[in-house]
Amino acid sequence: MDKSKIEALNKKFEKAGTEDVLTYFIENFRSKIAFSSSLGLEDQVLTHMICNIDKSVKFFTLDTGRLFPETYRLIDETNKKYNIKIEMYFPDYKKVEKMVLENGLNLFYESVEKRKLCCRVRKLTQLPRAFNGLDAWMSGIRKDQTVTRFYSKMIEWDDDNNLLKINPLINWNEKEVWQYIKDNKIPYNSLHDKGFSSIGCQPCTRAVKPGEDKRAGRWWWEEPLNKECGLHQK
Repeated sequence: MDKSKIEALNKKFEKAGTEDVLTYFIENFRSKIAFSSSLGLEDQVLTHMICNIDKSVKFFTLDTGRLFPETYRLIDETNKKYNIKIEMYFPDYKKVEKMVLENGLNLFYESVEKRKLCCRVRKLTQLPRAFNGLDAWMSGIRKDQTVTRFYSKMIEWDDDNNLLKINPLINWNEKEVWQYIKDNKIPYNSLHDKGFSSIGCQPCTRAVKPGEDKRAGRWWWEEPLNKECGLHQK
């Protein structure tokens, strides 16, 4: 899409409500748009909103094979509450087996390069299948989550996947997210009540200690600028 058109869309929705943004893109892209959920707080907010607009939207998540049991329980709970079916995409077992054979089961602790290899094999390689036939996708990222997301816009062009990317909650803060969840009785991962602020794969996520940054529990052995799996990398 032309850069000027994306700038015009950002201008158009600069002061629009989140539901208005979702409605516009869902109605204009129909079966060509999907929502990628990692079952985080923001993703649960968007799932609730999207279901109030159109439950036929494609919902999907990328299962790395190393998620928390609590995350799997939340998938079932979310499907039942909203009467939807979140599509789950699994990695190619042959690629996983090769990676583990050559680098070990917990290779991600050894270097940034090996951690990104694990993210790529277990997560990113599913994207072409998940995005097949789409023109746009929606995500739940917020600009105050990480230094790498600070300059993200509500509407962007995803060069890696050649798709329009919509970030409806980009300007929300954590307090607003929690308030919306409580007000609407939205199910969320029980690990959030145990000090986990951002939840990914089990070996790469820990609870956040008092005074730490909200993303400190993700890949805690790495520098902040490296803390992306690649799905939202600028």
